Formats: sequence, C-alpha cells, structure tokens
Amino acid sequence: MNEKRPARRWGDRLFGGASVGCAALALLLMAGLFFEIASGSAPALSRFGAGFVASAAWDPVQQDFGALSSIFGTLVSTFIALLIAVPLSLVIALFLVELAPPIIARPVGLAIELLAAIPSIIYGMWGLFVFAPWLSEHLQPFLQELLGEDCFLVAGPPIGIGMLPAGIILAFMVLPYTSSVMRDVFQMVPPVVKEAAHGMGSTTWEATRRVTMRYGIQGLVGAIFLGLGRAVGETMAVTFVIGNEHRLSGSLFAPGNTIASTLANEFNEASEPLYRSSLFALGLTLLVMTLLIQVATHLWLRRIKRKMGAGL
Repeated sequence: MNEKRPARRWGDRLFGGASVGCAALALLLMAGLFFEIASGSAPALSRFGAGFVASAAWDPVQQDFGALSSIFGTLVSTFIALLIAVPLSLVIALFLVELAPPIIARPVGLAIELLAAIPSIIYGMWGLFVFAPWLSEHLQPFLQELLGEDCFLVAGPPIGIGMLPAGIILAFMVLPYTSSVMRDVFQMVPPVVKEAAHGMGSTTWEATRRVTMRYGIQGLVGAIFLGLGRAVGETMAVTFVIGNEHRLSGSLFAPGNTIASTLANEFNEASEPLYRSSLFALGLTLLVMTLLIQVATHLWLRRIKRKMGAGL
C-alpha cells in the first residue's frame, strides 16, 4: 500500500494541475478575446465616445458611425423571438411531461431536439424563399386591413422582410433549446410531490401550476436566459430576412439590422480604418451585452434561490 501512495499522489497532482491549467486557459482566452476586440474598437470609441452607442448614424462615406440602430434591431428581434418561443416552449414541455403518453412524447421530444441540429443558414434560406413571400402576400396585407394601413406597426410595402420575420425565424431557432431545458426541468420534479397534490384534490392544471412550475422555477428562468443568449448573437438566419438597413422604425415589417448581421455583411468591405474600428466597436457592444446577460442570469437565479429558501 505504501508503494501505491506516491503513485496516487502524483495522479492527484497531475489531475489538479490539469484542472487549474484548463481553467486558466479559459480565462486567458476570454481576456485575450476582450483585449483584441477592445483594442480594435479604440479608434472609433476615441473618435465618437459615448455618442457611438446613442447615435443612429451609419454612413461609411462621411465616416459617421453609431450603434443605436443595430442595438435597437438586436433588442427588438430578440424580444419578438422570446415573446413567441417562451410560451410555446412552456406548453410543449408541459405536454410532453404531464399529458403525452410515452409513445408520443419520445418521438416528439426527439424531433424537437433535432431542430437544434439544423444549421442556421438553412433557417435563413427557408425564411427568405418560403416564409417571407407568405408574409408579404398574406399576413401583412391581412394585418394592414385589420389595423389600418396608417398603423405604424404594420406600415410599409409588403416585401416580406423586416423585424417580424427575423423575430419569428429566431423563435424557431430558440424553441428547441428552451423547450428541451424546460422538459428536463419538469422531469426532475419528484413524482411523489405531484401525487401528493393530486391526492389533496388538485386538478392536473392546479398541480402543474402550483407544484411542477414552482418546483422548476429556477430551471425555467435559466431556459429563458439561454434562449435570450442564443437569440442575441444569431447571425446568418437573421441576415437573410431582416433587410440589413440601418434605420429606426416602429414598423414590424420595415427592414432593419442587428449587430451580428451588420458584422456579417460589412466586415469584408470595410477598407477604411475608422470603418473597421467601428465594426470592432459593434462587436465589443455585442460582447458586453452577452456578458451582461450571463451576469443577470446568475444574479436572478440566486435571487430566486434565496426566495425559495426563505419560503421553505
């Protein structure tokens, strides 16, 4: 046994060193990424200052750049995506866990998970060649007739691209992630807890609302923030259907842009140093937004955990 102890100690040291090295590598990669993007954006930030975030101008000819229209498009398309995807994901997850028999739940769950494996460019092509024409020929004319052509939400020519198509395509892409996480969360609820609720006379809906959803509230919030992070940084699918125009508009059918679509469209043609630096500044803005989402997720989950602990 004495001969085995040195070997075990060396194994522990090797494992500990490898773990520390991997953790340090992750931190170094993150720091290096942030440093490169920040250094690339320094000329634009020194030229425009805080006004870069507050300005909607984007004129490469006049060398006048601002991030507001890209930030606006990113937030609006993400909000539309979550507004559609979160309720649908919740209903799908509850159906698969609480109502569907195994012979239906398994293939449906597998099909939803396979949606996550579809490349984003396929979603974009489908959105551009199939979904956008349907929107321009059916949905937008219907909404304009229902709400009136003067309604700012549906104003504009029926071209089929804009914020609403981008948000809907994003919802399709977010749906597999949020619904899969929510389903896994609901499956972790102890059956004895649900049986106790039914034994006290609760209906299926009451047991689901008061027991299943309350028990998995942390996981549900995590799923929502996961979808938020997925939607904010999506590039190719949004680039196909959003219109890629730097503008601020209240119409859901007006062309717009996001930070990611702007970077994908314009980086290759950015020949001027200030133009390129402004794109780096957009990338830095997107990086900060995603980091803030992660921090907000962590703080929100801690807050929920404290409240649940106090309630117990």
